[in-house]
Amino acid sequence: MKKSKLVMIGNGMAGVRTLEELLKIAPDLYDITVFGAEPHPNYNRILLSPVLAGEQTLDQIVLNDWAWYEDNHITLHVSKKVVSVDRVKRIVRAEDGTEAEYDRLLICTGSNPFILPLPGKDLKGVIAYRDIADTNAMIEAATQYKKAVVIGGGLLGLEAANGLMLRGMDVSVVHVMPTLMERQLDSVAGKLLQKSLEKRGLKFLMGAQTQDLQGGIGADEGRVTSIRFKDGTELATDLVVMAVGIRPNTQLAESMRLHCDKGIVVSDTMQTITDARIYSVGECAAHRGIAYGLVAPLFEQAKVAANHLAQFGIGRYTGSLTSTKLKVTGIDLFSAGQFMGGEGTEEIVMSDPFGGVYKKLVIKDDKLVGACLYGDTVDGSYYFKLLRDGRSVGEIREKLMFGESNIGDTGHEGHSKAATMPDSAEVCGCNGVNKGAICKAIKDKGLFTLDEVRKHTKAGASCGSCTGLVEQILMFSAGGDYSATPKLKAMCSCTDHGHQAVRDAIRKNKILTISAVYQFMEWRTPNGCASCRPAINYYVTSTWPKEAKDDPQSRYINERSHANIQKDGTYSVIPRMWGGETSASELRRIADVVDKYKIPTVKVTGGQRIDLLGVKKEDLQNVWKDIGMPSGHAYAKALRTVKTCVGNEWCRMGTQDSTQMGKDLERAMWRMYGPHKIKFAVSGCPRNCAESGIKDVGIIGVDSGWEMYIAGNGGIKTEVAHFFTKVKTAAEVLEYTGAFCELYRQEGWYLERTVHYVNRVGLEHVKKKILEDHEGRKALWEQLQFALDGEPDPWFDFKDASVDTRQFEKLSAI
Repeated sequence: MKKSKLVMIGNGMAGVRTLEELLKIAPDLYDITVFGAEPHPNYNRILLSPVLAGEQTLDQIVLNDWAWYEDNHITLHVSKKVVSVDRVKRIVRAEDGTEAEYDRLLICTGSNPFILPLPGKDLKGVIAYRDIADTNAMIEAATQYKKAVVIGGGLLGLEAANGLMLRGMDVSVVHVMPTLMERQLDSVAGKLLQKSLEKRGLKFLMGAQTQDLQGGIGADEGRVTSIRFKDGTELATDLVVMAVGIRPNTQLAESMRLHCDKGIVVSDTMQTITDARIYSVGECAAHRGIAYGLVAPLFEQAKVAANHLAQFGIGRYTGSLTSTKLKVTGIDLFSAGQFMGGEGTEEIVMSDPFGGVYKKLVIKDDKLVGACLYGDTVDGSYYFKLLRDGRSVGEIREKLMFGESNIGDTGHEGHSKAATMPDSAEVCGCNGVNKGAICKAIKDKGLFTLDEVRKHTKAGASCGSCTGLVEQILMFSAGGDYSATPKLKAMCSCTDHGHQAVRDAIRKNKILTISAVYQFMEWRTPNGCASCRPAINYYVTSTWPKEAKDDPQSRYINERSHANIQKDGTYSVIPRMWGGETSASELRRIADVVDKYKIPTVKVTGGQRIDLLGVKKEDLQNVWKDIGMPSGHAYAKALRTVKTCVGNEWCRMGTQDSTQMGKDLERAMWRMYGPHKIKFAVSGCPRNCAESGIKDVGIIGVDSGWEMYIAGNGGIKTEVAHFFTKVKTAAEVLEYTGAFCELYRQEGWYLERTVHYVNRVGLEHVKKKILEDHEGRKALWEQLQFALDGEPDPWFDFKDASVDTRQFEKLSAI
């Protein structure tokens, strides 16, 4: 039977959810074609804020990756904006001429950001905040400029402001209303939010009306330099972000002569009232005079549209009673119904400004009609259920403010919110997932992590405000620590293979390239992602040195630039000082570089080196050249430092020459890359001034030789190193240290510190490989020396180290 043709215009959350629902109930009914104007697969637009703030990457917010479209036989056209639709011939045409015929058409064009019609709105540096391109533009601007103004004190504006502040910018929020987020919060909650955000460093101009945007002259010509208000005052800025609302994107629909009024007008079946072959869901659709902008109503629309596209014809969308549950820069907020109160209503209020908690419940005719919660939103779903059901609250009124767990005779009894919730209680409002469905998935499928619950139930996969509640459910349902790493965990969402399986396959089958790994192991995503590419690049190069070729583009930004990027977009440069020892000549060169390139901060590090902070990217090459010292690899998954005390050469307590031992170790292994950063320390006596007991490898001098300690960690959770062995000579220190590092290089998982590696494989395993197997130890030491022989210094040997010098050219302004 010939399949019908379904074409979808728009590749956003609402449209792709419709396809997901359709594929569940009628997987073979249509040949599906999707046109997306952006060059990306379907991603979670709600999570652009964490990307801007540097908390997540673009890869991490993808909802349906490239493989999903391929697996479901969906033809995906990205970067192709549809410009016309012939409703008579039923043909969709993109801007580049691509065409597709349809039997059914689904329009999901979403919304456009509203740009205030101000003089100067077309200047460079004036942008909206709506998609990945906008997010990238702000991230790029934050690396070059210092001051930003965000116009709009709603959710999007505050998230933009917070993200830019975390990127190092001085941010002011301009809002025409007297309080923030006036559509979601009452004045008390709005002022609490403002006070909290001011403490974090944001500035606010409340009630300010913008008159125009001013451009610069000379070098700044054509770029915004200030914002002027109607009272005549001005505020200097390098970037203006407009976050003042959205409008349904109906341009294409209007050109098709579809009826539009506040959006593309649709019926209860989500069909356009003009043409029954054409459906519309999402922010572009207007149902009964309302265009919804929240995720939950859009997903409800998607289910109904899928039901009718599947030719079941029984679903009806009758509108949504909405609640808003948000997390604004880490602060939980909830509102629903008539939270502002009004005539004939009563208000129950609890306010604890010091504790950051505010609750207001609005009651009318003995029923809950509105709620506004700030700081503590755990009972938001319970209040929303009361509001939606319209039940009387007279009998529970005196306990209502204290939440669901206090209703009845049991009180708290020390139970968590999750444990006391009934199975029918809704946990994820965006996706309509209740507690029972989550518990069933956890038990039936053996789920153990938050990511697994998201994957199987979609709870927490949209706005993320229910994440805390899902975590509680996991803790009592899974019966353990939900955050613990499972024994077999996939490397990333691109594959079901774990790190060890990938390492084993590379060694057993002598795989030398990243692409060959993907092909051999049948990766779901042909080009991998930002999580797996650096790991596999390390695995092939460490397993097959001199044969596998390093791919610099598969490394993180710091390792591509060979310097540490800082929050203001400048870089940190740390030259290597062997064993922490330096000379007058080196210090003079450093001082001259600081003066010449106007480097603002010079800092002595905890690893006994000198850090130059605030180096511009375009100056990096010249700074390295003028310093004339080797790379300190402070940016890399490599040997960072060898910390030493002065030892018996100077110290009257010293028993061994720790400084020379440290220099020998560092010179032998300074170009050694590993699964994670590696730190050594050498102390000249048991007083341990170099803190050898919390390093990846710690050496302590004693009267009869050297004691060796391994797998220590001085990070967030300090781990004391294990005593490993005692040796007599400096040559043995080098051999045993090198053998341990090579074993870790060969067996460690990417981003696994030595402490976690040893905990995973067991200390006895390491001792057996190095202390008991003498030939094996010597072989490991020789393998490391072979791998490091001829390894180039990336600060000077650009060609051999595959350093792309084009990245150091001065960036042009956006």
